[in-house]
Amino acid sequence: MLELRPGCECCDRDLPPDSPDALICSFECTFCRDCAGQRLHGICPNCGGELVRRPIRPAGKLDRFPASTERIHKPSGCQPIA
Repeated sequence: MLELRPGCECCDRDLPPDSPDALICSFECTFCRDCAGQRLHGICPNCGGELVRRPIRPAGKLDRFPASTERIHKPSGCQPIA
């Protein structure tokens, strides 16, 4: 089950579970659409994987399967992989 992390690793922008602006890699590193496109060019700086739109969990399922509250913010590591 996806963690649905609450914020962008680069800029710490809030990304609630229903945000269409959240992008993730296969390891669930999470970035906002702006950072993913403008800074990272669609590639995860942690693993080199593709960043794709994170699915939205239906609101009715969030009570039983809540989103993560753990924030990961590491702006110094948000550079594209060369």
